[in-house]
Amino acid sequence: MEPLANKIRPQSLDEIIGQKHLIGQNRVLRNMIESGRLMNMIFYGPPGTGKTTVARIIANLTDRRFISLNGSLDSLKDLRSALDETETLMGYKGIVIYIDEIHMFNKRNQQILLDYMESGRIVLIGSTTENPHFAVFKALVSRAIILEFKTLDLQDIKDGINRSIEIYKDLNNVDEIKVDDRVLNFISSRSGGDLRKAINSLELILISKEKDNLKSIDISLEDAENILQSKIINFDTDGDSHYDLLSAFQKSIRGSDENAALIYLALLLKGGDIQSVIRRLLVITSEDIGLANPQASMIVKALTDSALQIGLPEARIPLAEAVIFLATCPKSNSV
Repeated sequence: MEPLANKIRPQSLDEIIGQKHLIGQNRVLRNMIESGRLMNMIFYGPPGTGKTTVARIIANLTDRRFISLNGSLDSLKDLRSALDETETLMGYKGIVIYIDEIHMFNKRNQQILLDYMESGRIVLIGSTTENPHFAVFKALVSRAIILEFKTLDLQDIKDGINRSIEIYKDLNNVDEIKVDDRVLNFISSRSGGDLRKAINSLELILISKEKDNLKSIDISLEDAENILQSKIINFDTDGDSHYDLLSAFQKSIRGSDENAALIYLALLLKGGDIQSVIRRLLVITSEDIGLANPQASMIVKALTDSALQIGLPEARIPLAEAVIFLATCPKSNSV
């Protein structure tokens, strides 16, 4: 099932919630789009603030093809495949390559992008939750403008929820959805400024109420509290929050904090996404352990292969062993 947050994704700048300092009248992004002269950009800010949505709109409004990659999951092969597509525009005026979590792209991948950026064959839009001046390859940062996406305030989140309710009614043939301000405040305040999280919370409540098959849905504060405190929201395994969790998972292992790493492992496995966990463990072995323990690759590969063969839920045992092993290993990034 496609998440409600995807179904209601804004299609124009005027539909975007927040970020008026970037997309308001006579602001830098709007002016750039309206002129049709795009620069390479890095979007920097917390999850759920519209970075991916704005990138898609930019490509659409400037008649450019949109290609999306993820710095934590996609390989050099994936990057080269995307860059190969610059040879044929197929009627488009150009290509926007959007790289989410660009700070997770290794230095080699980031270097490969430089020639394409300088020649104008692509417009690069990277996004990151980290400070790009520290987390992104300096040569790449120097060739892009840094645009900060700010955390949405409470009213922004409430506006986004109200818009979601109207669209949900149309999509699901519901005549009326009654939600008072207490419910809106409750959902908004627990979102942490992340609109996607707020919309996912709303959708979970609405799905729980759908079983009554009513044309009119009345959501009380008690409904919201009971549903959201007893169920885990896990609609968006491709979204920013998922990658933030993976990033925190790696940082815990890098910092030799096995207890925190095991907590993040448990949260990731609750979503059933064993492949992302295994890929990240293999990346950690190469990036963070490296030559400090030459046997680490063999040990972690054996444990992750075992996890794949066993499957969930028992796969958590060899994966936990791999996490503890990596967290307690000496660290080296000499390669």
